Amino acid sequence: QLFDVIRTQIKSNNPPETKLTFERLKTLGYTETEVMQLIGQCVTMEIYNILKNQKPFDAVRFDRNLKNLPDQPSDEE
Repeated sequence: QLFDVIRTQIKSNNPPETKLTFERLKTLGYTETEVMQLIGQCVTMEIYNILKNQKPFDAVRFDRNLKNLPDQPSDEE
């Protein structure tokens, strides 16, 4: 189901950073599955923070974490 969320983001180009990150990581030699797993870490972190902190989606943090892949995402605001 997580991969479905990512596929929807890529297909709708919303947010555009997801598609850009997907393409960037593919050009770095990661497989499609590896790229989906890496992006999935960012999506999961946002879901966790929404549920844990009862705060809205943090687009700035999500974009920053996508741009920093393949490094591990950070939950710092």
